[in-house]
Amino acid sequence: MAFFDIFKKKQDNSAAQAPEERKQQQEELNAGLEKTKTGLFSKLARAVAGRSTVDADVLDDLEEVLISSDVGVETTVKIIRGIEERVARDKYMGTSELQSILREEVTALMEESHGSEKHFGLDAKEGEPYVVMVVGVNGAGKTTTIGKLAAQLTKAGQKVWIGAADTFRAAAREQLAVWGERNRIDVVSQTGGDPAAVAFDAVSAGNARHLDVVITDTAGRLPTQTNLMEELGRIRRSQAKALEGAPHEVILVVDGTNGQNALAQVKTFDAFAQLTGLIVTKLDGTAKGGVLVAITASRGDRPLPIYFVGVGEKIDDLQPFNARAFANALVGIDED
Repeated sequence: MAFFDIFKKKQDNSAAQAPEERKQQQEELNAGLEKTKTGLFSKLARAVAGRSTVDADVLDDLEEVLISSDVGVETTVKIIRGIEERVARDKYMGTSELQSILREEVTALMEESHGSEKHFGLDAKEGEPYVVMVVGVNGAGKTTTIGKLAAQLTKAGQKVWIGAADTFRAAAREQLAVWGERNRIDVVSQTGGDPAAVAFDAVSAGNARHLDVVITDTAGRLPTQTNLMEELGRIRRSQAKALEGAPHEVILVVDGTNGQNALAQVKTFDAFAQLTGLIVTKLDGTAKGGVLVAITASRGDRPLPIYFVGVGEKIDDLQPFNARAFANALVGIDED
């Protein structure tokens, strides 16, 4: 079972509404990425102004546009190389085509990085809970994201349990308790206790009660706080002691407003916690959404999928990530 398998009930129940739902999600994503799209599109328009064909000068300007839009140097080079190959193959390419071609290159790059998504995470055995450990820096929106995720899972018919292993911040426990009360979800917590012990208790209890999903919150920490980063390893191991193979997912919640700084977070948290996926929040408040293109390919040959993106405050504003829908919103194209 892979991560999105735990949402299958919801997908099956809403299959008849899929086209309408996809359209609504695209519109919400477009709105959420408005700042990013406006910045990139205006830069792109200036880059091709007065030019009719895509040549070396246009590509040089496009390279600057992408890098300044937080797409990242390495990923920008890959995109430019792909366009260069198209130009060489087709012999002629008008600048009017550049927007749609850029969409195709971004989509291909991100889908390539998500191609092994079904292989991420370990398999949960039948009758055992799927354990999701959530990590991130302070203020990234971890606790709110967990609440939204738990609410969506409950709506999908899953029995969910939350382990509040952020034992340092009382507000985090209280916030999860509110989410739990709203959605009839039990929350395991301790005041000032050992985070690893809370995680162990949550997974053990979830397994004993034959729940479907256990989500473990952790305290926010900076990548430079080595002792706290090492604690993530203890929390991870405690869950494995409670249930063989757990956690099945270790998800980093990244604040989309951080731009290129998010790449350093991915690298450090991956080293200490062995990440399996990402959730990117607050995209509606930033012009730096292009960083998702860089993040998704940040581990090279080991793709790191983006599972969800946050584009607003509502529960449904936490959307499953779709590479083509994102590329459409990024460059300002309405899907055919």
